[in-house]
Amino acid sequence: MKGYLVGNIVIRDRAAYEIYGQKVAPLIEAFGGKYIVRGGAVMPVEGQLPISFLVVVEFPSMADLRRFYDSPEYAPLLQMRIDCTMSNIVFVEGYDAP
Repeated sequence: MKGYLVGNIVIRDRAAYEIYGQKVAPLIEAFGGKYIVRGGAVMPVEGQLPISFLVVVEFPSMADLRRFYDSPEYAPLLQMRIDCTMSNIVFVEGYDAP
């Protein structure tokens, strides 16, 4: 079952976040991940969910997602993102239709 990293990110330092984005993209790919959503227009339809910059990254499994997030390769980039954003991140298990 696929695993998804879903992030709602408030960018405080755009220049630093752009560097983070350039460095993290190849690492995500190396762990089998791919961006599904990376920013882009958000059109609220119901409710009042405060979306800023939405990111969705798909991994082959929750275990692959966890390996990426907990990896020593990601650790310095994670700190970079923490330093330049205010982020809400969740891991979501995908749905396999019967």
